Amino acid sequence: MLSLLFKLFVFVHAIHAYNTPPRQVSFAGTNLAGFDFGNKQDGSVVASEIVELTGPSHGTALPVLEQMHHFISQGLNTFRLPVAWQYLVNYQLDGILNATGNFGVYDKLVKGCLDAGAAMCIIDVHNYARWNGHIVGQSGSAADRPENRHLGSLWWQLAAWYKDEKRVAFDIMNEPHDLDVGMWAETVQWAVNSIRNATGSNEHIILVPGTDFCSAGSFTRMSSEALMKIFNLHKYLDHDASGTNFECTTNNIDSTFAPLAKWLRANNRRAMLTETGGGPNAESCLKYLCEQNDFINANADVYLGVVGWGAGGFDPAWVPRYNLTETPIQEGNELCDQELVKKCIVGKFRGVTGSGSYVAP
Repeated sequence: MLSLLFKLFVFVHAIHAYNTPPRQVSFAGTNLAGFDFGNKQDGSVVASEIVELTGPSHGTALPVLEQMHHFISQGLNTFRLPVAWQYLVNYQLDGILNATGNFGVYDKLVKGCLDAGAAMCIIDVHNYARWNGHIVGQSGSAADRPENRHLGSLWWQLAAWYKDEKRVAFDIMNEPHDLDVGMWAETVQWAVNSIRNATGSNEHIILVPGTDFCSAGSFTRMSSEALMKIFNLHKYLDHDASGTNFECTTNNIDSTFAPLAKWLRANNRRAMLTETGGGPNAESCLKYLCEQNDFINANADVYLGVVGWGAGGFDPAWVPRYNLTETPIQEGNELCDQELVKKCIVGKFRGVTGSGSYVAP
């Protein structure tokens, strides 16, 4: 009798395990670069290099709306939409968003993302915490110093424009670096407050940047007052974590994602990986990126999602030579994914639902 009960227990447990879907993050997709082209790490912009993905100067790139619909059809649900701060405000520090100017062209990209059925469309200000060589709230002369109020004004305007569309997420700043952490925390808080004042709610996801190019360790050094909503993390897999090499050397688990997951749980916080990737056909990257993404899926209680880099406005002639390309390949009338995307992005995140409680207290 005892043996029969044990067998019944094993049988029922096996059925339960079979019917329980594997753990998975809520959001996954790719960056669609172009409006950020020409952005330099000192916060300056070469305007002639910007590719207006939804404008007349989109170049020879595969149409971005076609790329969006392709990735949605593959079961992904998230796009990060990098853009230069200067472009949005017509290169005026005190500039106003103009629906008939540059902002109107970028807005077409955001609307295209929403219309494609994405669960999250991330507005990413891609300026490295700077405006034309000066750190926001920290450097520059009186005439050209970017103040907290300038960044706050930009985010107030963006949040007011998209306040009724809860699928739009706000990525306050791409890869801040080489700055005073305490002062930067105040700048981030200023932007967060501006967004909340504009929307009148806390229903939009805000991606909060740390320092050191959004490295994992920088979050634990920020004060508790600055720990707002979802931490924004970037992590590549090559030997210097720069994302500039074709070969990958690590899955980042022991060095980054395991200790960070422990810290996030202990502090009741969540994070989202919004840049990662590797050589599209390198065996080392196929191995390590898939392992990294398996770990992130297994720890979906603290990791909200993964966004690879990148697709968008890259010239097809250059795409095969770009070590981080996730741009689909045109084969006849069909789009086919890069091997890395097929196995480690779509293969790991197909069917992400965008559901769940994902705003940390």
